[in-house]
Amino acid sequence: MTEELDHTGQDSDADSEEVVLTPAELIEKLEQAWMNEKFAPELLESKSEIVECVMEQLDHMEENLRRAKKGDLKVSIHRMEMERIRYVLSSYLRCRLMKIEKFFPHILEKEKTSGEGELSSLSPEELVFAKQYMANTETYLKNVALKHMPPNLQVVDLLRSVPKPDLDSYVFLRVKERQENILVEPETDEQRDYVIDLEEGSQHLIRYKTIAPLVASGAVQLI
Repeated sequence: MTEELDHTGQDSDADSEEVVLTPAELIEKLEQAWMNEKFAPELLESKSEIVECVMEQLDHMEENLRRAKKGDLKVSIHRMEMERIRYVLSSYLRCRLMKIEKFFPHILEKEKTSGEGELSSLSPEELVFAKQYMANTETYLKNVALKHMPPNLQVVDLLRSVPKPDLDSYVFLRVKERQENILVEPETDEQRDYVIDLEEGSQHLIRYKTIAPLVASGAVQLI
């Protein structure tokens, strides 16, 4: 994997800019997204562009291996690497689908109320899946239970019935970029707010909602 890949992103002015990543850098970004998604209590921003680039890279590697000499040790090594990448990719996507199924009313409500220009937490395919999942859930509840209940009880509020992501849960993290004056909320009413500095390379156990913006920006890595 020596050739460079094009990864297109959007800047703050909505003008497209081209970012060139090596295959190693691309896989590193996928692994970072996977770890963050795995340990964050909420659904994070969709990394669909990275997923598409990785899938294209896997197809390219598969094509190269078909042209390689049979019995070459390098083929076996590259096969193992491809399986590792496929595992990370499928685990990342599976983790996101599990969160969508668990928190679908709140995720869809967030999508509906998000302002113009805000980054979406759902890819187009995930948005279709979430809407279908909600529609199927509502249909199932009506057919199995609600239609047999009194008229005043035949409506269910999924936003109230389905639990929200627990943003107060604690997560482990590694600091990638030094951060100053991070406000930490008190554990009890008797305590006061205080601020801390996060040194590059340091590791911490901290409440997720305190550092959620830093996860989104890439300044910290969940571990």
